[in-house]
Amino acid sequence: MSKKSKHKAIQAQATEAVASEKLSRKDYEKELERLHVELVKLQQWVVHKGRKVCILFEGRDGAGKGGTIKALTERVSPRVFRVIALPAPTDREKSQMYFQRYIPHLPAAGEVVIFDRSWYNRAGVERVMGFCSDEEVEWFLETTPSVESAITRSGVTLLKYWLEVSPDEQEKRLRARIDDGRKTWKLTPMDLKSFDRWDDYTRARDEMFAATDTETAPWFVARSEDKKRVRLNVIRHILSQVPYKDVPSADVELPPRKVGKYKPADYPFKFVAERF
Repeated sequence: MSKKSKHKAIQAQATEAVASEKLSRKDYEKELERLHVELVKLQQWVVHKGRKVCILFEGRDGAGKGGTIKALTERVSPRVFRVIALPAPTDREKSQMYFQRYIPHLPAAGEVVIFDRSWYNRAGVERVMGFCSDEEVEWFLETTPSVESAITRSGVTLLKYWLEVSPDEQEKRLRARIDDGRKTWKLTPMDLKSFDRWDDYTRARDEMFAATDTETAPWFVARSEDKKRVRLNVIRHILSQVPYKDVPSADVELPPRKVGKYKPADYPFKFVAERF
């Protein structure tokens, strides 16, 4: 084994060892709080500078896209961080140029747009489930690098993330949705139809990467066997990809106010029952 190969093997073993260590809830929440503070700084910088950021999340069913997006957005403004999760296309949208339904959602100045699945539906679920022709997939894979180049040349920072999960972990998560009343809505008929097509999705993913992993818009792969770890890792990576800085701001101080000069109306308010 060469010195370079040996170094890679050692590095891989170290990575697996770290990933196998259980991340405590306390450590997770502490680091997430720190990252949330940085995301607020990023938000202020994006608004102050009028920057445009677009983040795509792709991956198999159960890979953890929704939880990662929730962790990313739970402490920032929804007016700045907009999450786009488009439903199935209408008949009118099916007749449009493929990218047409996605283009209107791209960020304007001072916005961060997050796609929970994106135009890459064409290279994944639409292809595997037979919702488009081979010619349409070929056209998509050939055209996408040019479209994404145009997006980035317009001043958009485009980040593309693929969340990678193993078949065993995916099955575990999908089965958990059956019995958990909080998650049953996540298990769609499409998930069930897709369940036995692991290899088809793997082949589609590999061809998608080969055609669209470009210098202008590269793919970043995040291992999502551990939900808490992938959320922290992805947020940290996003922060490293956008060169934000602290925005100067004046010290905030609450002004004095007068309370009690107005006597409230004796109105029969309908209060919510306080059972907790």
